[in-house]
Amino acid sequence: GKSRTRGAAMPEDDYEDGTSSGEELGDDEGFGDEGSKAYTMNFRMYESQFPEIDDLVMVQVRSVAEMGAYVALLEYNNIEGMILLSELSRRRIRSINKLVRVGKQEVCMVLRVDKEKGYIDLSKRRVSAEDVLKCDERYQRSKAVHSIIRHISELRHVEMEDLYAQTAWPLYRKYGHAYEAFRLAISDPDVIFNEENMPGLSPEVRKLMLEEIAKRLTPTAVKIRADIEVTCFQYEGITAIKRALLKGMALGSADLPIKIKLVAPPLYVMLCTSLDKKLGIKLLTDAIEVMQAEIREAKGDLQVKLSPRAVDEKDDKLLSNLMSTLEAQNQEIDGDNEEEDADEGMGSASIDGVQ
Repeated sequence: GKSRTRGAAMPEDDYEDGTSSGEELGDDEGFGDEGSKAYTMNFRMYESQFPEIDDLVMVQVRSVAEMGAYVALLEYNNIEGMILLSELSRRRIRSINKLVRVGKQEVCMVLRVDKEKGYIDLSKRRVSAEDVLKCDERYQRSKAVHSIIRHISELRHVEMEDLYAQTAWPLYRKYGHAYEAFRLAISDPDVIFNEENMPGLSPEVRKLMLEEIAKRLTPTAVKIRADIEVTCFQYEGITAIKRALLKGMALGSADLPIKIKLVAPPLYVMLCTSLDKKLGIKLLTDAIEVMQAEIREAKGDLQVKLSPRAVDEKDDKLLSNLMSTLEAQNQEIDGDNEEEDADEGMGSASIDGVQ
């Protein structure tokens, strides 16, 4: 007995590709041209036309009514769903407008799907914080795959469905997510773009897709930094500190070295550069644990002032300027390494300050 419109694709406005207003679509300028619209704009991201019950989906709130919120399922070509009032929050609802805002993206759980009528009932209150992170990560990856498919579809004037069916969907089936397979194709194209995975794919489309994947998905190195204070007032003092720092640095490798630089006693900065942010953070975290155990063995201490985190160029420049100022103050005669140090923004992995 619900009074609601049929759950076909909702009006697109500027959300046709499953991306919310204001979000970046990548380098897809020129997609608004009328001639190419049929090829590019409106299509779902996955092989299934509808989500399954208990699936987590990314939605965008389109309107709020007395009985709940009408939303567009961004991964399913904006088909309409509804979050009933009772499924909006675990708490007593005082104001529906405070819970859901038109235009906002939300993660929801699918409760019911009526494929005949196109009705999809959703829940926001059954979604945990962990679910939100999981769904958002998948959505961002799906969106990256979608933008590649859309771009090639426009360039080659082929239907998105045909391109998806020939390339990405078989990879979703085989690898869990096409994003992982696309990333693998950057370093090993033949493992992914082969006749077994993609029978009959034309050499032209293969070449275009590999170029686009390399352009959009090649990982960029992330600089990870941690700030620590290391002290030891025992007889071993400096020797114990140096030994602890060297032990931490030893966890690095040729591919992923750990650098440690004295800022001013007792403050040190740890740094590594990694293509995988999580891996870099874990490496510095593990190194800190090893150093902490080592220095405490010598009755010293290591305090983490700032936990390992990704830093941007601004942070790097500030640190570089600070190091330069301190070096000038200390009048360190180390002319051979100074230029290299400036390039790195961190200096070498030396721990001269504890010698």
